[in-house]
Amino acid sequence: MIESVLVANRGEIACRVFRTCRELGIATVAVFSDADVGALHVREADTAVRLPGATPAETYLRGDLIVKAALAAGADAVHPGYGFLSENADFARAVTAAGLVWIGPPPEAIEAMASKTRAKELMGLPPLNLTDVTEADLPLLIKATAGGGGRGMRVVRQLADLEAELVAARAEALGAFGDGDVFVEPYIEGGRHVEVQILADAHGTIWVLGTRDCSLQRRHQKVIEEAPAPGLGPEVSDELHTLAVRAAKATDYRGAGTVEFLVAGGRAHFLEMNTRLQVEHPVTEAVFGIDLVALQLRIAEGEPLAATPPAARGHAVEARLYAEDPAAGWAPQTGSIHQLAVEGVRLDRGYADGDTVGVHYDPMLAKAVAHAPTRAEALRKLARALERARIHGPATNRDLLVRSLRHPDFAGADAARLDTGFYDRNLTDLTTALPGAEFAALAAALADAAARGGRFGGGWRNVPSQPQVKRYGEHEVRYRLTRRGLEADGYPQVRLDAVEPGRVRLDIDGVVREFTVSRYGSTVFVDTASGCHALTVHPRFTDPSDLVAPGSLLAPMPGVVVRVADGIGEGCRVRAGQPLLWLEAMKMEHRVVAPVSGTLTALHAVPGRQVEVGALLAVVVSEDEEA
Repeated sequence: MIESVLVANRGEIACRVFRTCRELGIATVAVFSDADVGALHVREADTAVRLPGATPAETYLRGDLIVKAALAAGADAVHPGYGFLSENADFARAVTAAGLVWIGPPPEAIEAMASKTRAKELMGLPPLNLTDVTEADLPLLIKATAGGGGRGMRVVRQLADLEAELVAARAEALGAFGDGDVFVEPYIEGGRHVEVQILADAHGTIWVLGTRDCSLQRRHQKVIEEAPAPGLGPEVSDELHTLAVRAAKATDYRGAGTVEFLVAGGRAHFLEMNTRLQVEHPVTEAVFGIDLVALQLRIAEGEPLAATPPAARGHAVEARLYAEDPAAGWAPQTGSIHQLAVEGVRLDRGYADGDTVGVHYDPMLAKAVAHAPTRAEALRKLARALERARIHGPATNRDLLVRSLRHPDFAGADAARLDTGFYDRNLTDLTTALPGAEFAALAAALADAAARGGRFGGGWRNVPSQPQVKRYGEHEVRYRLTRRGLEADGYPQVRLDAVEPGRVRLDIDGVVREFTVSRYGSTVFVDTASGCHALTVHPRFTDPSDLVAPGSLLAPMPGVVVRVADGIGEGCRVRAGQPLLWLEAMKMEHRVVAPVSGTLTALHAVPGRQVEVGALLAVVVSEDEEA
């Protein structure tokens, strides 16, 4: 029997494994980097062991340190979670060689499937040979041989871009997985990303736990997932299940695994097999009424599965809540989490109130999961829960998630528009500003006045008074409180119904709406029934763009300069859109390109340099300015 489990991971998945361990009476051990001191997964574990350093390569990718931590803490088993070393056969062998139980598939199965090229050969689908690629093979998809989660993945539409994208993909794969090997395959346009969850024991039983659709993706990383995959015909479903069982039998598989496909034109195209638990496993748990982590533990203890899995019921959908700005190229965000509360649905979280989102790891804050009898009900339930959530801190993709869940291409009964190009087509409409910011600004001004002891009833002067003037975001609020009530410039349709510090009710055109106001330093969050407005209180820090010369390239996010383009230096001629350097933030690389054609007059970026948002990286003087 397993008595103590070390989770070789961090954040949300570590917390999720710990939850099941507690329910089963199993002690828990966390590992943490210097950047994760005091993180939620550390606080939730019974014991924690420090891995000196901050980057993944120094900490969570050091299998030798993790094995030593397990032995030092007295653990007798290791659960790898997902990412990092979860699909590393050498790590699995090191765990078992140390006398510990490995809660995962045999190393031989990991080895066979963790390499995407070997997996395809095993399934009779060898990848393209890089030396033989021609224009006829375009578009191409570059993928990390040892990777997943969108890291090291690039789409190539012009042969001239292939070499540069290979360099970028190899660098990103090396940083994320410790292995820079990549391969190329045809890129299937307009396909759906569908996967099959399997579970196998050591006694020959294989469970096929339905399908999941994971087509809504950004940067080849999933955003919204659901089970079962809607709109699949019986022939496609049968083919998916058959191929998934074939993959499991070919590797003598044990434990939880996922076989992934692109479905296009009524055909299933094998992508890979992930020999681990998936981020989106909760939707399968909800539909089948099971705990996959508990089953992983029991399989690792040698227990058999039942002859058949439980019956599926209803529909489940999961949304990944990221600290990122979708309207700014999905730029990751950092900062303090003041409040994170989502009610009415399952919330698997890696952060709690008061935690800080840093630059070293994936920006996913939590996963929200809804289950209901039908797909339409599950989508409605999750969208409303997210809409009503209290999320105060860095910018997130919350509004994008709500709109995605309600978009006709996704929520409609016809699954024909459900494919991996969803955000390419719809991102602009999905990232428009939330309406009603002007009323949120007025509510913020009134709540601030109440907090300062303002008078909102009785004893008003008969003489006219100067209006109170406050600025929130782009909105200037000018108002007076008179015997007749609230008089606000530009708000003739608004009547003040009630006010107190932190809460305001406004009658807007006869409809009473409530605003909950929370201030943290120079930012005010105004929560309403339809979402939240984050407003900057003015005066505030000067915008860095006001202090720098035209053509200045400022860091769009905090991160580390990982590369500068070959041959680039001060005095070089550059063209608009030419990549100049690459920043790494939250396990992803971000290109910084020349904004115009001209001369690079300054280059402050140095590989290895840590930069904050707004830091000056380079200056390009345009051809017009030169003239």
